[in-house]
Amino acid sequence: MTVRRITHGLAVVAALAGAPASAAELPPAERAAVFKAAAFKPRGSQFVRCEEEPPTASYVPGQIELADLNGDGKPEAWVTESSVFCYGNTGSAFLLTKDADGTWRKLFDAVGVATALETKQQGWPDIEVGGPGFGKFPVYRWNGKTYAARK
Repeated sequence: MTVRRITHGLAVVAALAGAPASAAELPPAERAAVFKAAAFKPRGSQFVRCEEEPPTASYVPGQIELADLNGDGKPEAWVTESSVFCYGNTGSAFLLTKDADGTWRKLFDAVGVATALETKQQGWPDIEVGGPGFGKFPVYRWNGKTYAARK
């Protein structure tokens, strides 16, 4: 697996054979369901979680990128949004998966730059949450139900 870095609403992900590679390819109802699961609200043609009035120049509304992180052939959704006002210099990232009943469920919610690492637990990659600066950034590990900080 390659490292996937989420930066300010844009993700670098591998395209999935037979699956949509971005939110632009998702049907509108599916796109809305992903944003709703990540607690975003529709605002015109965009989806927002951070309420800026008026929006600052740093604001980038919600965006979705899809990637099969656990190798099950079905894409998970990275939902990101950027705002210096709401998140500082790091942006925000949310990872969702689609349950067997078709419902999107949030697995991970962090303020920072999320990077899927090559190390895995039960098929799911560890996720490092970085940001500006140097030093050791926290790593979150799949515990079978959700992502929790690695100790």
